[in-house]
Amino acid sequence: MSTALIENLAGKGAKRYAQKRAAAGRPIKQRSPSHDPAHRRPGWLTYLFLGIVVMVSVFPLYYTALLGSSTRLEIAQSPIPRWVPGPQLLHNLGEIIRHHQLDFWGAFLNSVVVAVVVSAATVFFSTLAGYSFSKLTFRGRRPLYVFVIATMAIPMQLGTVPMFIMMDTFGWIDTLTALIVPNLVIAFGVFWMTQYLTEALPYELVEAARVDGASMFRTFWSIAMPAARPAAATLALFTFVGSWNNFFWPSVVLRSQMTLPLVVPQLRGAFTADHALVMSGVLLIALPLLIVFVFLGKQLVSGVMSGAVKG
Repeated sequence: MSTALIENLAGKGAKRYAQKRAAAGRPIKQRSPSHDPAHRRPGWLTYLFLGIVVMVSVFPLYYTALLGSSTRLEIAQSPIPRWVPGPQLLHNLGEIIRHHQLDFWGAFLNSVVVAVVVSAATVFFSTLAGYSFSKLTFRGRRPLYVFVIATMAIPMQLGTVPMFIMMDTFGWIDTLTALIVPNLVIAFGVFWMTQYLTEALPYELVEAARVDGASMFRTFWSIAMPAARPAAATLALFTFVGSWNNFFWPSVVLRSQMTLPLVVPQLRGAFTADHALVMSGVLLIALPLLIVFVFLGKQLVSGVMSGAVKG
C-alpha cells in the first residue's frame, strides 16, 4: 500500500509509521477483500446479539398491544391475558377516539402543530447557529459555543418555575405558544449541526459564494442548508419524537387544552384504573411515531452515520 494512500486514509502520523515499516523491510500490505472487515459477513454471535436487542426493544410495544387487546377483567385475572393481539384492541381504540369527555382529535391536532413547528424551527435555528460557529469568525465564538454546550448539563426541571413565571407574564398560559417558543432551538441541535458542518461544508464553497456576490444569508440558505440536509433530517426526527412525547411541560402550562400524552392519564377511572384502555391509549399515541419511522428510518440511519463519520 502506498504511503500517499495511507496519508489520505489515516493521516500524516500513519504515513510516518508506514515509512518506518518500509525502511525496516516490513511494508504494510493492503488486505484482500476476503480479509477486509468491511466485507466480512457477521458471525452467528452477532446475529444472536442483534436478535436479543430487537426482542428487548420490541417487547414493551408488544406487551402494550397485548394489554390493549384485553378487557379489565382479563388483565385482573392474568398479567399476560393472551399471546396474540385480538379484535378487542380495535374496540378499545375506537372507544378512546369517541370518548365523550376527551377531545381526542383536538389533542391530536395540538400535538401535530407543536411537533411540526418545533422541529422546523429547531432545524432552522440550529443549522443557522451551527453555520455561524463552524464557518464564521467573530469575537467570542469559542466561549459562546462552550457556553451553549454547557447548558446541556442543566436539568430542564431546574428552569420550570422561572419559565412558568415568564409564560404567565406574557399571558401564554394554556396556549400552544407556551409549548413552542421555549423549544425553538436546543443546545444539542446547535452542537450536532456545528460538528457536522465543520467537516461536511468546505470553506472554499462559502468563499466562492461570497465572491459571486451572495449575501451572508443567501450563502447560508443556498450552500449550508443543502450540505446539512442529512444531519438536519436526523435532528428533525429526534426533535419531532421528543416534542410528540413531551408530557411534563404541557402538563404544567396547559389547562383546558391537551396534547396526546395528556390524554392517557384522563383514561384512568376515578377509583380504579382501566389498564386495557390506558394501554390502548399508549399504543394509539405511539402509532404516528411508528409510521414516521417506517418512512424516514433510512434517512435517520443515513444522517446518524454521516454525523458519526463527519464529526
